[in-house]
Amino acid sequence: MRSYWPVSFGLPMAWCALGVAADGRIPLHRVPRLQSPSRRLTGSSMDLSLETSNQFAYLVHVAIGGQDFMVLLDTGSSDLWVVSSDCTTEDCAGVRKYSRTPSLSPSDIPFHLNYLMGNVSGTVGSETVTLGDFEVSSQVLALANMTDGLGLHGTGNSGIMGLSFPAEASIPDTTGRTVVENLFSAFNDTSRRFFAFKLGRDQTSSSFTLGELDPTYANTTDDLTYNSVFSSGGSIYDYWKLPLHSLTVNGTSFSLSKSRVEHASTPIAVLDTGTTLILGPSQDVTRFWQSVGGAKQTARGWEVPCNRAVVVNMVLGEGDTQREYTVDPADISWKEGSVDEEWCLGGIQSNDGVFSADWLLGDTFLRNVYVTHHVATDSQPPKIGLRGLTDPAVALAAFIDDRGADPGSPAQVRSSADHTNSLTSADICGVATAGGFVAGAVVLVLVFTFTGYRRKH
Repeated sequence: MRSYWPVSFGLPMAWCALGVAADGRIPLHRVPRLQSPSRRLTGSSMDLSLETSNQFAYLVHVAIGGQDFMVLLDTGSSDLWVVSSDCTTEDCAGVRKYSRTPSLSPSDIPFHLNYLMGNVSGTVGSETVTLGDFEVSSQVLALANMTDGLGLHGTGNSGIMGLSFPAEASIPDTTGRTVVENLFSAFNDTSRRFFAFKLGRDQTSSSFTLGELDPTYANTTDDLTYNSVFSSGGSIYDYWKLPLHSLTVNGTSFSLSKSRVEHASTPIAVLDTGTTLILGPSQDVTRFWQSVGGAKQTARGWEVPCNRAVVVNMVLGEGDTQREYTVDPADISWKEGSVDEEWCLGGIQSNDGVFSADWLLGDTFLRNVYVTHHVATDSQPPKIGLRGLTDPAVALAAFIDDRGADPGSPAQVRSSADHTNSLTSADICGVATAGGFVAGAVVLVLVFTFTGYRRKH
């Protein structure tokens, strides 16, 4: 037996249905990325980092028009799209494709989305979408007839399910509501309008739920600490953002450079399941690795000896809800991104090409926390709940047991940021005008290196 809730709000009608005893748990799969020649930057010395910094993706099963697909779970974008049978480009070869069904309501509305590496084009339509026990009729989505540079067959995913705010959707909001909005319409109890996830370190320990907590990681909502999502000057919400006040390195405070985000008193971070690494301003990241010691900057980015043991905390939140969240040393000296047993890719890398926030907290951070994302209600703004899951002493002991003793000198933390070199929004505009195309190209090369296919952050 199913119960139904209509969703209209002046837009094309959609219905969300779920069983009376619906299970909000939806399997989340950690899938290795296979080497994909189409994802390389031909002739670039940075090819290697593209292949090694994105070795895993987190995918969910979704049924579209009764056809099953694996799609990337992405908190850093807002659109749902799937490759259609009309896609004949090399990039979409070898992945499952959507074929039209009687339940499809097609349109001639074009869809195009440029990623920092690659792009997707197609048309907008409405189709029945099922995610676990949740079913949405007439869900607006894009049917891709062309993808380029995304390397979809590297993970076997046929598209992306964006879980961010409607303001960042490339599909026009006049055509319908995002999949997140429609899924949450199933809950009359607005306190259940949230999704939660834990990104696992293996093939079996990931978790994704709608409207309920996973008791493996939290028994009650009191187990998490909540902060309102940051919006610039009270403007509309775009991404899942939190204030990032500082870091600590082996217990010593490490301050950050001034935020470039308008109206932000502290640096701002986006929680992004679609990014593998932690990305931050180059002046902070350089000082961080200089503090850690033993690291070197190469064409692949910052590399560190695989046995370099350092415990890093991210200080997130505001006021009474400000907390430190430990990052496992194995996520700082990232063995999965290594090319030998001696040097590992650093889990924190430089990126000066992100202007809607200062930092992207990707999978190397998110594997260490349990996260809930709550949409706005009549009584409260959207919020994020966090629970740290990494015990620093236990993680450090396990790291040393796996990697061996660190013979290097203790970290010499350079605590203070140089605020004199920080750029405001006006500064950035001036630099962009003066530097023109060449400066922009340099920024994009750096971004390509550590994001895989990304959106317009």
